Amino acid sequence: MSAYPDLRAFLATLEKHRRLLRVTAAVMPEPDLAAAACALTRLGTESPAIVFSDIAGYADAQLAMNVHGSWPNHALALGMEPDATPREQFHRFVEGYQRYPGELAFAHEAPWEENVIESDVNLFDLMPLFRLNRGDGGYFIDKPCVVSRDPDDPDNDDVQNVGVYRLQVKGRNRLGIQTVPQHDIALHLRHAEERGEDLPIAIALGNEPLITLMAATPMLYDQLEYKMAAALQGSPYRIVRTESGLDVPWGSEYVLEGRILGGLREPEGPFGEFPGYYSGSHRYPVIEIDRVHHRTAPVFDAVYVGRPWTEIDYLQAMTTSAPIFVQLNDAFPEVTAVNALYTHGLVVIVSTGVRYGGFAKAVGMRLLTTSHGIGYATIVIVVDADVDPFDLNQVMWAISVKVNPAGDVMILPNLSSNLLNPAGQPPGMVHKMIIDATTPVAPDDRGDYGMELDTPHGTDAWRTRLSAMIKDLR
Repeated sequence: MSAYPDLRAFLATLEKHRRLLRVTAAVMPEPDLAAAACALTRLGTESPAIVFSDIAGYADAQLAMNVHGSWPNHALALGMEPDATPREQFHRFVEGYQRYPGELAFAHEAPWEENVIESDVNLFDLMPLFRLNRGDGGYFIDKPCVVSRDPDDPDNDDVQNVGVYRLQVKGRNRLGIQTVPQHDIALHLRHAEERGEDLPIAIALGNEPLITLMAATPMLYDQLEYKMAAALQGSPYRIVRTESGLDVPWGSEYVLEGRILGGLREPEGPFGEFPGYYSGSHRYPVIEIDRVHHRTAPVFDAVYVGRPWTEIDYLQAMTTSAPIFVQLNDAFPEVTAVNALYTHGLVVIVSTGVRYGGFAKAVGMRLLTTSHGIGYATIVIVVDADVDPFDLNQVMWAISVKVNPAGDVMILPNLSSNLLNPAGQPPGMVHKMIIDATTPVAPDDRGDYGMELDTPHGTDAWRTRLSAMIKDLR
């Protein structure tokens, strides 16, 4: 896989593949930026990225949106050809994920050190801030890589965390951060507060596409996102250590250094979230920014979040599917693929070989105990290994003819869920469901499944031939 040193290199690749729109006409931060990004999501699964270079009130800053917002863009981020299918991208992601850990490369200086503000920090002047949805409680920075260390184990690089957490801008140098119990940063903050300390953090903005994907991946606590990025790209990942001892990507456009203030909680939200609803307002921690570094004419990267599908659904697609697959496959080698593309994996489809009666239900229950399953997965659909979980026509066929609700549907009451799941009752708790859409095998003798239809001889050869002919038509 080719490695992109920074966001600018990836934007150049998108432009080379005709996957980038540049808007040079003057635009207003509101409503133009969010409206344009939302409009791109309505253009289907091949919508390009967009860069605005003349934003009212911001003479130098540029804004990129929809960078990950299509399957071709996502494929290019993984170093693949833009016509790679979602299933092919899934297997590439899993292949790299299973090579963990990759190597790190420490650099002594970085482009983001070109400019530094150490007093009178004013975020409103430094980056184009705007509301993504009309009901948002303020301006949000929604595509950051937030870096923190465990204060109880500060020298252990493997438990340093790089995560994507939304940040509400509350003042010139003040941010709110959404931390929920499932997030590693919440554990770091708890350890800091138990010690009576603030938690030092670094916020990297405008990053190359792979580390953003890694920061959105529910990895194990002792897996470092930079080492995972190195494993996927097949070469050492370049980072720079800040004065506070935190490691940030070499290629970032902005680096904000500050602290999560121990013991302080303030209202945060509402925010238009990935389920397609506003999140409401909750009391979350507060950040003070002490120092800002940025490149000259920085590129600010934001993601439009709204009713699916939007860029965030592509951003979280394989980052959710691959970790679940690896954890399931370790326990059940029969598992062949996992599709968690839909609304951050609130619904997950698993294809698996079936060893014995009841096997699919065991796979479903194991999924609900994975790091993603505990906090997000609500409905698990298990299909046979010869059913492609990325082809919803095949999945719906399996559900239509292989599910008898009397014995194939399990309801598991009162399990943990993410607070953002609007179905929660109370918030953070939900009943979960496993649907067994596999063919019964002994000792399960329900149903009448004799000889399944096959395909005519030579179908695969004709598929290859016709695909080439269709490609020539374009």
